Amino acid sequence: MGHRGKVQLTSIVIVPPEHVAEGERLFATHAKWMEATHHRSGDKALLSYEVSKGPEMTEPMNPASAPTGNTCFVTTEIYETQAGIADHFEQAGASWKEFPEMGKWLEKCKQVTMVPSAQIVHSLW
Repeated sequence: MGHRGKVQLTSIVIVPPEHVAEGERLFATHAKWMEATHHRSGDKALLSYEVSKGPEMTEPMNPASAPTGNTCFVTTEIYETQAGIADHFEQAGASWKEFPEMGKWLEKCKQVTMVPSAQIVHSLW
């Protein structure tokens, strides 16, 4: 099932080694919160939720290059419509108790890139 025309929220967080454990803890609570609170049907439906973790490489286009020692956390959330993303941010501030801690943790990270809402233009299966 493809997701063309749906909307996606993506973040990439590059984390120094001393802050990885806190990221793991925060993303674990985020996943539980997402599962308990997000819509599964209708305009606000969360269609896909992924969190991945891997090493930052010295040469990003060469997977055989040496790691830098930092860790990359990548989150991807796909929603039926923009209403789902708006609902996500509204709920985060209102009901995810770790939301303030996530903000503090992000300040300790090497780099944070977030695309809060992007229309999916190509999608397979």
